[in-house]
Amino acid sequence: MFEYLPQWWHWVAFGLCLSMLELLMPMFFVLWFGAGAVALGVLLLVAPSLSLTAQLVLWTCFSSGLAVLWFRFFRNHAAPAVGSATALIAGESGVLIETLAPDARGHVRFQKPILGAEVWECYADEEIAAGARVRVAAVQGNFMKVEKV
Repeated sequence: MFEYLPQWWHWVAFGLCLSMLELLMPMFFVLWFGAGAVALGVLLLVAPSLSLTAQLVLWTCFSSGLAVLWFRFFRNHAAPAVGSATALIAGESGVLIETLAPDARGHVRFQKPILGAEVWECYADEEIAAGARVRVAAVQGNFMKVEKV
């Protein structure tokens, strides 16, 4: 009976195709299946006589393990979402673009992007002149409460 056994380069080519598929649908998930296939291809260089069942099980284990590592350890260090980052960005300082009155909103510019933007709409409890240095006291929705430094 004839049993087909993929060669090491079949797995590497399959892994590269899956990795390129990630470019078409950027979910950052298919990449791990591609990396698992490449890892299996490298393993087959050392142990070329693995059965097809063993190869499929190892590919599943490699892919699942890499995906779990990504979601558990590395993905948690991504930029925080708006509304959940007051503690992380409280105290960041910026410069007011326009004069800010207690009953009006203005804009503050940061040297480096904060939560993905350099300019934020802001408000304060006191009047602050344009060009003054301010620091973030709180983030409330899409607005930052600032206070004079």
